[in-house]
Amino acid sequence: MPHAPLITFEGVEGAGKTTLAHHLAEWLRAQGVPVRLTREPGGSALGAHLRPILLREPLDAWAELFLFLADRRQHTLQVILPAREQGVWVLCDRYADSTLVYQGYGRGLDIPLIRRLNAIATDNLAPDLTVLLDLPVEDALARADAPNRFEAETLAFHNRIRAGYLELARTEPNRFLVLDGLQPLEVLKASLEQAVQERFLDAGK
Repeated sequence: MPHAPLITFEGVEGAGKTTLAHHLAEWLRAQGVPVRLTREPGGSALGAHLRPILLREPLDAWAELFLFLADRRQHTLQVILPAREQGVWVLCDRYADSTLVYQGYGRGLDIPLIRRLNAIATDNLAPDLTVLLDLPVEDALARADAPNRFEAETLAFHNRIRAGYLELARTEPNRFLVLDGLQPLEVLKASLEQAVQERFLDAGK
């Protein structure tokens, strides 16, 4: 039996990815599909301890990278791989692309090296679909309630993040579903449902 899909959600801070991830989980469950909704950082026991450090404590860029990778390694081994092997769909709010974009494009660390480290951390597990919510960073940041350490970064940093995501989407168009984050939520939900229906549910019939 093939492994269940891994669907990840990416975007700049405040893009709305968490809202869409929760909606897709509810929509799939309503159709009888088993779902594990998780997130990075924080999806594993280790990640629960690392999340407040990563979001609040001042960190050197390399220390930040290594902590995200440690979280991802434990998360992949303890949560994502076991769920998929049991036929449970995994929906993950941020995954390896976040590290590539934030620490690579955003912080300026070596992107090929980050790719190699991500491959080690994930056992080369790539998402079957990555939903990218794209919108101007000013609009996205205006939605933030209590800014974390990343949300408090400069506009230039966030614009590098957005550009990085769009570059990844251009290089892997078959994996990425790019949605206009300025569209009404109901439109976004419908677009996501249609894409998942066509790519996974109809294909399995």
